[in-house]
Amino acid sequence: MPTAPTGRRVALVTLGCGRNEVDSEELAGRLAADGWLLVAEPGDADVALVNTCGFVEAAKKDSVDTLLAAADLKEGGRTKAVVAVGCLAERYGEQLAEALPEADAVLGFDDYADISARLQGILAGEAHVPHVPRDRRRLLPIAPADRAADPDQSRPDLSRPDLPAGVAPASGPQPLRMRLGDGPTAALKLASGCDRRCTFCAIPTFRGSFVSRRPHEVLAEAAWLAGQGVRELVLVSENSTSYGKDLGDIRLLESLLPDIAAIDGVARVRVSYLQPAEMRPGLVEAMSSTPGVLPYFDLSFQHASGPVLRRMRRFGDTERFLELVATVRAAAPTAGIRSNVIVGFPGETEADLAELERFLTEARLDVVGVFGYSDEDGTEAATLDGKLPEDVVAARVERVTGLVDELVTQRAEERVGETVSVLVEELNSAAGTAEGRGAHQGPEVDGTTTLLARPGPAYEVGEIVTAVVVDSHGADLVAQPTS
Repeated sequence: MPTAPTGRRVALVTLGCGRNEVDSEELAGRLAADGWLLVAEPGDADVALVNTCGFVEAAKKDSVDTLLAAADLKEGGRTKAVVAVGCLAERYGEQLAEALPEADAVLGFDDYADISARLQGILAGEAHVPHVPRDRRRLLPIAPADRAADPDQSRPDLSRPDLPAGVAPASGPQPLRMRLGDGPTAALKLASGCDRRCTFCAIPTFRGSFVSRRPHEVLAEAAWLAGQGVRELVLVSENSTSYGKDLGDIRLLESLLPDIAAIDGVARVRVSYLQPAEMRPGLVEAMSSTPGVLPYFDLSFQHASGPVLRRMRRFGDTERFLELVATVRAAAPTAGIRSNVIVGFPGETEADLAELERFLTEARLDVVGVFGYSDEDGTEAATLDGKLPEDVVAARVERVTGLVDELVTQRAEERVGETVSVLVEELNSAAGTAEGRGAHQGPEVDGTTTLLARPGPAYEVGEIVTAVVVDSHGADLVAQPTS
């Protein structure tokens, strides 16, 4: 692949989840390896590469607004091209390109392997024909076991000596990675795709079927991240509880977690995106008792009414979910448990909503994201009857959000007096305080813990501090260090 001319610059703007963050760093690794200079601000770049999110309507709008804002930089500035990648670009392809002429190109996942050549061609004025969206689940065998023969035959050599400083081998069609931030936390991808068929979700159609990364690849990248100063690894995928099923071992995560936690420099391992229907006693035990693995359970309940969950093509009900919560807290009494719920799903009755509220009240979760239902293109739910008026959905969102805010505040208040282990992420040098996260607090979504000033040495980013909670504000805590 030809090297980009000296000084050619690219800025990556990342929207959406931790999986997108990893994708952006893999794109950055490829570009850096081919001579591109990575800059932080789109206005300082020749190409603004926007990694979009296509999950829900609000995320789509945010992605489009970001692309339009980047396109404005082309007027009289350095920026010459704005390029869309990511889930929105993959999901809509030519439709997005037609609707958004301000973007110079819309690239799909299949373009990632040759991202440098694609961007060079766009800057040279070459026309890029956007892809026609397709159901990516059809690209691999239906049976997970049949995917064990690696679908990507171009796996990189994990010991490549020719990589630039700061660029790591990764996996899949994006075999390089370069950190775009310097914080003590980083996402680490376990797998891609999803085999579940939730009626409200379009993700499997554009992310494809579930494919696990092989353990040695995960461990190699984890070690590299630790060498880059990362103290907490957040394991991400569309469904982490399925890890290993296509490699012949559905319990592979249980055996992998101790190996990741044992890597020199790794202080904490956090697992995200857990499917309640696939939780098993061994996994609860591994996540609650393995040294270095945080007792943090990101459980995707989505609702608690049995009839609504069946229309969603999901497992469970209030009693089963409460049993799972009780199992987790029996194994780890101070465990963090978070979830998301959808209200206003087609056919949801007042009784269904009351059942959800009963579950939330009894479960006493640390954080709950509340989303109002809206149709998603190409999903089964979009064809269901019993659609609720928008104002009814909005009223239910407001109602459940109010309940959740109260419950989350109460749950945080219950932690006053509890001893917490806090990863320092930001410093307030003037006040001598620090901001970080306890074991029960995931990055960006679960609140933070403020560490009060202490005598002796100042706090350092990446330090793990033992402290006692003395106050709370919503989901946020205030803690006094014990030493």
